[in-house]
Amino acid sequence: MSRLLIPAIILAVFATGASAQDGRYGPPPGPPPGPAQGPDDNTHFGWADVLRVDPVYGVARVETPRQECYDQPVVRQESSGNSTAGTILGAVVGGVLGNTVGKGDGRKAATVVGAVAGGAVGNNLSHQGDRTYQGTETRCRDVSSVSEQRRIAGYDVEYRYRGEVYVSRLNYDPGERLRVRVSVAPAD
Repeated sequence: MSRLLIPAIILAVFATGASAQDGRYGPPPGPPPGPAQGPDDNTHFGWADVLRVDPVYGVARVETPRQECYDQPVVRQESSGNSTAGTILGAVVGGVLGNTVGKGDGRKAATVVGAVAGGAVGNNLSHQGDRTYQGTETRCRDVSSVSEQRRIAGYDVEYRYRGEVYVSRLNYDPGERLRVRVSVAPAD
């Protein structure tokens, strides 16, 4: 008789432990996620103990726009006067002076030569006041730098439900326990 009693006690302890695992954390909070399920769809929810959580890493390429600035040498020229006005004034003065020299056709030629020479002198004098400056100018351009960053892509979770061990990849860390959906269907 004692031979039958010991296996019966062991079987009762295992059966109690398996059914207690479902009720240990109480009923799941709120309605189950996903589509509504009726009473005869052979699906229920339970809680599994999480045994291990391993983060799964992936590499993401990140493009970061930034501005790159540099100093570039430049030469600036500042004009002190109007070169056209200097040329005209020089031509008039040269023409008047040339007109006072010579007689007849020589006077006409001297007037023309005086006007041309006076225009050249007037143009040259108007440019003598120009100043040249050398300096730098800051220029900027948009560039992108690409970097690779290691990021968590998901979690490989090992969990135990009713004595069986399962592994799933989740997009979150479930903590110490994991809500599971249990569906029962006949095997063909």
